[in-house]
Amino acid sequence: MPRVVVLVGMMGSGKTTVGRRVAAKLGYKFIDTDDLVVARAGKSVREVFEHDGEAMFRAHEAQALAEALATSVDAVVAAAGGSVLSAENRMLLRNSSAVVLWLDADVPSLTERTARSPHRPLLDGDASARLTQLDTERRGLYTEVADERIDTAGLSLEDVVQRVVALV
Repeated sequence: MPRVVVLVGMMGSGKTTVGRRVAAKLGYKFIDTDDLVVARAGKSVREVFEHDGEAMFRAHEAQALAEALATSVDAVVAAAGGSVLSAENRMLLRNSSAVVLWLDADVPSLTERTARSPHRPLLDGDASARLTQLDTERRGLYTEVADERIDTAGLSLEDVVQRVVALV
């Protein structure tokens, strides 16, 4: 049975960056569910939101998570930030053999990190206020699915990578 590590957390928490480094360090495949959505939809995340709506994005997101969890090789999966919104996705994560790690970051850090990424349609407008709202809505859901929480406040990228590797 393949070893699968799933990183969950808010957009900007470092799932993709940390995930790539952890996968390289462990010799695992890296899977980003946003990349699977883009491949399936044939358009960017922003374009899916704008042309097809959030509900269609969430449907693609659920399919991508299920596909990633069904991998036949050892893998690190960066799950889309909103994947925990679906009760079915949360059940899938809890019932899988994957190790689910929550990369937790404070809103000021998330705001700074996401300012560099124009592909986040949920953050159009006041990103800090929106991130505060999303964090409030999702915090309990991340707690529900995570085997461990990693508080990334004050940690370097390499520190977070080392903590993930140690938990795996």
